[in-house]
Amino acid sequence: MDIPVLTIDGPSGAGKGTVSLLVAQKLGWHYLDSGTIYRALALEITEKNVFEAGVADIVEVALAMDLVFECDEERLVILDGQDITDLLGLESTANMASKIAAIPEIRAALLQKQHYFKQPPGLVADGRDMGTVVFPEAAYKVFLTASASTRAERRHKQLKKKGIDANILQITADIEERDQRDRERQIAPLVFATDAIYIDSSNMSIEAVVEEVLSLVR
Repeated sequence: MDIPVLTIDGPSGAGKGTVSLLVAQKLGWHYLDSGTIYRALALEITEKNVFEAGVADIVEVALAMDLVFECDEERLVILDGQDITDLLGLESTANMASKIAAIPEIRAALLQKQHYFKQPPGLVADGRDMGTVVFPEAAYKVFLTASASTRAERRHKQLKKKGIDANILQITADIEERDQRDRERQIAPLVFATDAIYIDSSNMSIEAVVEEVLSLVR
């Protein structure tokens, strides 16, 4: 049976996670947040002091980690039996994830894990290379973006809401640096798939973006 896949790619902070989760819930499909897989690995290797040990050790950790998404009323991410949802939003975690995502051996190790999420009745896959590398055969593709300043403002509000003190100028600089690194990396760079629908969410509500994506599938 051909299992439908909707890919939603784009830079960090564009709203991919929120939109993808809401769309998956409305369609009754499975959900994959590929960025979370890399962030979870970043947490694992940071906790185990593996990053400096070498790529082979990181790959070993990547293959061994047990990651589960629970996405009923709200998203929970369980790593090796522990809830790591709140830790995933740290800027240090995001930066480490961006660095290890540029290493070919690590991407290869995590590619098969991502394919396991393709199950009936369908899959909504959120990331940076879902429609170009992981699921190039996907029937539905979206590239969701927003300006760096808009994404920084959104991130700043999220952190303040959680009681985390953050500097918006530093957040903007981090986002721009991450964008450049993701665009210029040799393996699976952040690019716009030629058969994807382009959506700029800078001046759109989450509800409007969700409806536009759903209209593509329906």
